[in-house]
Amino acid sequence: MEVKVRLLKEEDYHGLREAMVAAYEGFGSVWRKDSIHKLLNKFPDGQFCVVVDGKVAACALSIIVEYKLYGDNHSYEEITGNYTFDTHDDDGDVLYGIEVFVDPEFRGLRLARRLYDARKELCEKLNLKEIKVGGRLPNYHKYSNDITPKAYIEGVRKKEIFDPVLNFQLSNDFHVVKVLKNYLPGDAASEEYACLLEWNNIYYTRRKKSFSESIIRLGLVQWQMRPFIDVDQFMEQVEYFVDVLSGYHSDFALFPEFFNAPLLAAYNHLDTPEALRALAGHTDEILNRISELAISHNINIITGTLPVVEDDKLYNVAYLLHRNGQRDEYKKIHITPYEVKYHGFSGGETIKVINSDCGKIGMLICYDVEFPELARLLALDGMRILFVPFHTDTQNAYMRVRNCSMARAIENECYVAIAGSVGNLPGVNNMDIQFAQAAVFTPSDFAFPTNAIKAEATPNTEMTLVVDVDLNLLRELHHYGSVQTIKDRRTDLYEVRRLKN
Repeated sequence: MEVKVRLLKEEDYHGLREAMVAAYEGFGSVWRKDSIHKLLNKFPDGQFCVVVDGKVAACALSIIVEYKLYGDNHSYEEITGNYTFDTHDDDGDVLYGIEVFVDPEFRGLRLARRLYDARKELCEKLNLKEIKVGGRLPNYHKYSNDITPKAYIEGVRKKEIFDPVLNFQLSNDFHVVKVLKNYLPGDAASEEYACLLEWNNIYYTRRKKSFSESIIRLGLVQWQMRPFIDVDQFMEQVEYFVDVLSGYHSDFALFPEFFNAPLLAAYNHLDTPEALRALAGHTDEILNRISELAISHNINIITGTLPVVEDDKLYNVAYLLHRNGQRDEYKKIHITPYEVKYHGFSGGETIKVINSDCGKIGMLICYDVEFPELARLLALDGMRILFVPFHTDTQNAYMRVRNCSMARAIENECYVAIAGSVGNLPGVNNMDIQFAQAAVFTPSDFAFPTNAIKAEATPNTEMTLVVDVDLNLLRELHHYGSVQTIKDRRTDLYEVRRLKN
């Protein structure tokens, strides 16, 4: 028998579901696939499973919370954000266990203890104050006519009463904090009581966060379209802007959509789709050279967009080239009617938050930001800054991107940075004029500018925009804002969810 504790993966869902159905036979529903997907996106390091001979045999799920926001009198729905896990906070102080179960086939192997050991190691590694769990009292219904929950717990502590959950928690160095009433609706065996338990991390040291840790500096490039003889000349201009923004210690540099369009001039003899495919032949070289700039200048660079051919399909792709050499990509999902007709682009199918050294960010490309569902999904996965490289030819096209970006910042409690190209490019087919005004938008509340615009560039002028944003203001808004658009969603009436992961 091979027993292994490891992090849970997306592909484990089928096995997880089977194990949970067996563990909770007759109790009710099981975790949906999209819920597990959310957890893995928000906090992948907090989800553990035990695999026995290749089969998922046990599982432990958890989130991090800023515990003072909830206190000791909370319900399961409150601590999980009504099962949305929006309560998870990477900067919180307590690891909260939201699920542990073992397939009955593997009980007796002490698998839950292995999972709890993994949780304790994680708590120590992340320097969290403690682990808290709301433990069910599954045998309380047998005694409820005669004794109170408090007396029941005392009976378990004295080993006069057996309770499979509480006995296990106490044997793992957890101690009782208080009795929770109406903790888990529908838990008839516990008569909806639970026991709030905690395990203290003796290695915890209070974190003193400096003010600068929450301040992220964004550098936006309002790029002037101009002819380039070759890739070398194009890269000289890219390096110039990277050097300028890194000189101001920017954490990110954002370039516009299609910012390498001047290189299409060499392919004017081709139809636009063929010309873009020819331009895609330079993408690997450009990526490698910009990645070197990101590392050497210590700045995360969002490459605007570059054309890429995969499986004979043409995609419009934005890359985040991390300053540590890592790469992430996002394929534009929504293709405009013009781009379908004249460019031949295909739409991507992946919506994902990207973990950067400045927290969780998202990327949407131009037309994508006009579809609110995408930004909402990213926000639900913890995104705090949304980057939108765009290319617009006319002012009304720009206003669509701008106004939708402002709405995304307000409704998703995040910052939105947009950057586009300016000037004329008469020597390139279908890329002859551009209109842009780079900007950074904020939520609309007292801690932010009254017009919800942090900063904006001069329209249609080549320049950079350097802007500081404070992530702590977003956290305060989420919990104490005049309106709380993420928390106040009526998830009992509607939901936005992925159909593909």
